[in-house]
Amino acid sequence: MNHDERITELESRVAFQEDALDKLNDVIAQQDKTISELKKLITAFNQQLKTVGQENQGISFNDAPPPHY
Repeated sequence: MNHDERITELESRVAFQEDALDKLNDVIAQQDKTISELKKLITAFNQQLKTVGQENQGISFNDAPPPHY
């Protein structure tokens, strides 16, 4: 292979690598967005769970079941 062919081959490889990096960057950006949304949902669910837990503090699970059981 002469120098021109080697340079062309290297340029081609670099172009493919740049394309792959761009695609990976897009995937990472989407995953970061998804993770942020999931963190917000978990925070909201935890808050709801705490609220429900505080509302139900008077309920005792050691009580006898209702008569219809």
